[in-house]
Amino acid sequence: MVEVSNIIPINGQGWHMSTEDEKGIHGRAEEFLQVFKKGAEFTQELMKENERLRYRVLQLEEQHRAVGETAAPTEENRQLLKRIAELEQEKEEILGRIKQVEEENQDFAARYVEIEQENNNLANLYIASYQLHSTLDFKEVLQIITEIIINLIGAEEFAIMLLDEKTNELQAVASEGIAREDVPSGQFGKGIVGDVAKTGESYFVDDVGAYVPDLERPMVCIPLKIKEHVIGVIVVYKLLVQKVKFADVDYELFTLLAGHAATAIFSSRLYSDSERKLSTIQGFIDLLTK
Repeated sequence: MVEVSNIIPINGQGWHMSTEDEKGIHGRAEEFLQVFKKGAEFTQELMKENERLRYRVLQLEEQHRAVGETAAPTEENRQLLKRIAELEQEKEEILGRIKQVEEENQDFAARYVEIEQENNNLANLYIASYQLHSTLDFKEVLQIITEIIINLIGAEEFAIMLLDEKTNELQAVASEGIAREDVPSGQFGKGIVGDVAKTGESYFVDDVGAYVPDLERPMVCIPLKIKEHVIGVIVVYKLLVQKVKFADVDYELFTLLAGHAATAIFSSRLYSDSERKLSTIQGFIDLLTK
């Protein structure tokens, strides 16, 4: 997946996590760092103990050779040999524990990176959701959705299409990387776009890497729906060069767009229609009063 920073530009302004979110993420990071430090300290102690035992074994081996050269094996020599064997076993056990601790440290490090990535993804999802519902201006909502698809999903060519319930046609209202008039319209229930609008089920090509851009057969088609009512779709034709496949967070973002973007679009259109009607009514009132 495309690496996305914690700050995503929208209309020239940055997206920032709240102070509480930052504290939470830094708190968890600090906890994992403490675990790593303890693991490192424990490893150092084991290494020191191992060195001490190695030195002791060498001493005992020297004593054993000295005794062997001067006299036949005695009970004391046998005890020394037994002790040497015990120390060798302890050494192997310590080496095994060191290896185990190193593996645990690697697991902790991998888990830390994974959780940090999950925290970033959750923060991005939260910010995207917040931004979608921060305005009732229809054009601003479309611009925010466009920014989310570019910056978080990593799409290069795509379009946002809305359904005209009178004609049952899907028409592009916004696009990126392709002229809006070049995006083919869709008929409800026909073709990939029409089927997605009818069923409310997302469509993904089987192999993203082998996909050849085709305006009639998009790479991805996501329904924009409020509960079970579909008001439009998002079609993706091409990903950014550095993105070769979808990550788990992409599917979470698609799910967010399917619901939250639809609600934001629907609300902004209602608001725009009501504002337009109010302006018309106010115009008639002004004419009558004059």
